[in-house]
Amino acid sequence: MTERLVPCEPRAWPAYKVPWNQHAWKQSSWKLDRLASKLAAIWEVRRVVSNLRRLFNDFIRFEIELWNAIDARLKRDFDLPLTHFEPMSVIEEHPGCRVYDIASELCITTGGTSKLVDRIEASGYCRRLPNPADRRSSLLELTPAGRRIFAEAGAAFDEELERWLGRAVPERTLRQFAATLARLRAANQPSRMEDTA
Repeated sequence: MTERLVPCEPRAWPAYKVPWNQHAWKQSSWKLDRLASKLAAIWEVRRVVSNLRRLFNDFIRFEIELWNAIDARLKRDFDLPLTHFEPMSVIEEHPGCRVYDIASELCITTGGTSKLVDRIEASGYCRRLPNPADRRSSLLELTPAGRRIFAEAGAAFDEELERWLGRAVPERTLRQFAATLARLRAANQPSRMEDTA
């Protein structure tokens, strides 16, 4: 015997009414906006950090390339490393120069500067003089041979700076770059003084 299928009447599903809660909606919207702001801030920090790292890499790599180029030129033409030329420039520009003055100017330790001055003195390019104001320290000055080689090496030094900096970008860009570097160094002056103490 075959069963007959009787169609069923459609069931009436209850209509659920969701109550409108304006306060809850505003709270939810505010939380979403706050989350979006936090995420945007995080991504902005990551972007800035990434840019600063690239800036650091470019800055340091260029400084190394520039230093190596000038150092090689001075060694080749004058047998004078840049590590000697730099302290000699401080001695020449600061009458009554002390070891501490060189350390402060070049941002290196006083002990390291003293050993560096010893090597320059052994080369015959500088000499120590008694300091009438402080018997514990000496005054430094270039010898005649030191002044002569410093002047000759200085011309080559300037040529390399012109080649690497002066011809590469407009003068206005260099002035802006110099002003930015001055501001950065001034902002970190306390920590630099502690490092050289």
